[in-house]
Amino acid sequence: MQPLGDPLYHFRLMARMGQAVGADLTSAFAAGDISHADWAEMITRCRGCGATDQCEAFLSAHDHAEAPMPGCRNADVLMQLKGRSA
Repeated sequence: MQPLGDPLYHFRLMARMGQAVGADLTSAFAAGDISHADWAEMITRCRGCGATDQCEAFLSAHDHAEAPMPGCRNADVLMQLKGRSA
């Protein structure tokens, strides 16, 4: 098992992935669609991912994307949130 990554770094990656797919995490939090616990779980899932280089590359290549990169640990949540903000 790999150690968890830096929380702030992964918070930023997760926010960028949300932005790329059109899932407004800040608005979802403000609207109560995600709780503090949900947010923390998303960051923790991201922190446990070993594909940060691929994530960075995906985000660099995709300002906008239909879906998160393959293998994103938060893909399901991001897609649900994308549907709510549409």
